[in-house]
Amino acid sequence: MASHFALFVDIENCGGKKSVLLDVIERVKIRGDILIGKAYGYTDSFSELKEILLSNTFAVVPSLRYGHSQKNSMDIQLVIDAMDVAYTNPLIDSFCIVSGDSDYVPLVGKLKSMGKMVLGISRSEVASNVFMSACSEFQFLESVAAKKARTPEKDSGDALSLSDINDLIVAILKDSDGGEKLASETKNTLLRLRPNFSEKSVGFSTFGKLLAELSSRFGSFTVTNEQFNVILSLTQSTKREKEQITKENYLRIFKRILDDYKSDGFMRVNPSVLKAAALEEYPDFTERQTGHRRFSDILRELEKKKLLELEVDESGNMLARII
Repeated sequence: MASHFALFVDIENCGGKKSVLLDVIERVKIRGDILIGKAYGYTDSFSELKEILLSNTFAVVPSLRYGHSQKNSMDIQLVIDAMDVAYTNPLIDSFCIVSGDSDYVPLVGKLKSMGKMVLGISRSEVASNVFMSACSEFQFLESVAAKKARTPEKDSGDALSLSDINDLIVAILKDSDGGEKLASETKNTLLRLRPNFSEKSVGFSTFGKLLAELSSRFGSFTVTNEQFNVILSLTQSTKREKEQITKENYLRIFKRILDDYKSDGFMRVNPSVLKAAALEEYPDFTERQTGHRRFSDILRELEKKKLLELEVDESGNMLARII
């Protein structure tokens, strides 16, 4: 059964970028229905987000600048709104908070005590360790917005191609336990992501026939029948054969990963995010393949090549500033 989410977004935390906000919304939609969405800190400088916010029925809390209290008042408003939803809307069983501020830890604790699941998402640059630990589940925004995991970015009225539908199903299965999901649940998730989806629009009379064609044509997932249930499973071919990371190419590979983050508006990232990105693309990656013993050695070499600059934040956490 799909979860029912209330989604609260600190716009500045996600960089105010259209592509990143789309990725956040779609990641939550894969998990369940977004019944309530609110965005905090909206200004005219974020005008490119207007269509996304309207089409996803977000309520917007504008940023009113007055003295030094602006950020604090936004935090308080988010807490008030979240508690109001928790107490007055029994349909909501899950909350997603896009912010890494430690001030939200008491809110997370209260929501969890009421039996709510709390998903936290934040840029690694500003994610508080205590906030990450407090959430039921936490994801770095850089990982949510990674280009390799991004589903097709189409306007709601655009027709989907077979390739688009296949990519969406792969994204859904990657977020499922064991890479498996019932076909009926997959279709419901597809409709949450793309309300205009219809198997008939791409020439198939049933969803089952569409799945059979996608499985045969792209080979990204298999379709099996078990006790009258149709189950979709990711195949090994989904993990495309890639070059291995070596001493000769690791600088080029990490430069591309850094450039991808920079183009998405992430100027500083936690080193763990970089390593996770490498492992996502190259599951067999180890530091020894690059001629180094530790990932910190790789970071220092990237710093020598002026691809990044290592910094330490106020909490003593290391950050990589992308040059």
